[in-house]
Amino acid sequence: MSLADIPPFFLAWLRNPRSIAAVAPSGARVADLMTQDINAATGPVLELGPGTGSFTYSLLRRGVRESDLTLVEFSADFVELLKKRFPRARVLKMDATRLGDIALFDRATTGAVVSGLGFRAMQPQQHAAILAGAFKHLRPGGAFYQITYGPRCPVPTSVLGQLKLASAFVGRTLWNVPPASVYRIERCNER
Repeated sequence: MSLADIPPFFLAWLRNPRSIAAVAPSGARVADLMTQDINAATGPVLELGPGTGSFTYSLLRRGVRESDLTLVEFSADFVELLKKRFPRARVLKMDATRLGDIALFDRATTGAVVSGLGFRAMQPQQHAAILAGAFKHLRPGGAFYQITYGPRCPVPTSVLGQLKLASAFVGRTLWNVPPASVYRIERCNER
C-alpha cells in the first residue's frame, strides 16, 4: 500500500461507506495472502473490487501478465485510477452482481477470482449473484479468493450450499488495517 493511496481511498469511503469495505487500502501482507496460490500459469484472473490496486500489484509480482487481468470496479474514481496504473489490463466499471449477465471472455475462462468486495455489508442475494456470475467465468479447478475483516467466511453457508460451493480458510494477518482473513471458495465436487 502506498501512502498516496490512503487519501483517495478514504475519500471514496466517506462518499459511500457501504460500498467500500475498509477505510484504507489493503496492505502488502494481506495482498500476498490473497494471491499466494496464483501465478503466471493460472491464466486470466478476474479481480472484483480492486480499489487502488493492492491485490493487482501482488498478482503482477506473482507473474500474472497485466493483459491477463480483468478488473471489475464500481467506483468511477477507482476506475480512472486503475486505467492509469494498469493500462494493459481490462478495467470494467460495473456492479459485480451483474457478472452472470455478460460474456467477459471470448474463448478462455478465468483461472482465479480475487475479491476485495465488502461481502459482510451485502445481502445473501448479492452474494449469490456475485458468486454465481464469477463461477460462470471460472474454469474447473479454479478458485474464488475473498478477503474479510470478520471472524469467519463472509458468505453464508446457505448461499454456499445453494450454489454447491465450499469455503476453506487460507490465513489471517494482523498486519493490515483492519486485520484481515482470506477464504478460498471452490466448487464442492472439486475438493
